[in-house]
Amino acid sequence: MNFAIKTEIRDPRKGTFAFPRQKTMYGGKRIAKGDTIFLFASENEGGSGLVASGVVASAKAIPRRPGIARQTPCVSITVRRTALARRRLGRSELRPFSDWDDGRPETELNFKFYRQATNKIVGISEETAAFLRGFFSRG
Repeated sequence: MNFAIKTEIRDPRKGTFAFPRQKTMYGGKRIAKGDTIFLFASENEGGSGLVASGVVASAKAIPRRPGIARQTPCVSITVRRTALARRRLGRSELRPFSDWDDGRPETELNFKFYRQATNKIVGISEETAAFLRGFFSRG
């Protein structure tokens, strides 16, 4: 499966990342070892959007706290980086894609990441994953 995470990423050149206790939305709680993940450095934290891709090395669900009715599922993951992005893709590039029903990969990313600005892990479609892979190839 394919996922994307938007969170604070200080050094995208690191080989391995640990992301403890991350919120999940849009199927993000299904993330598992071996899944592909695209890393977005959160603009809220001074980042620039898409910075790298990787493979999930481990994923562990965080237990819900007792007595709290509504809780966003959280997971802790580690990621092995496989590539660095060669082109920019962030909030400013995705902002124009706001027709939520147009089926475009850019719109899916804008909706899932920027409609609510919180950092999170999200599940993404195969079409959106294919679109993102284009940011890692030469040419």
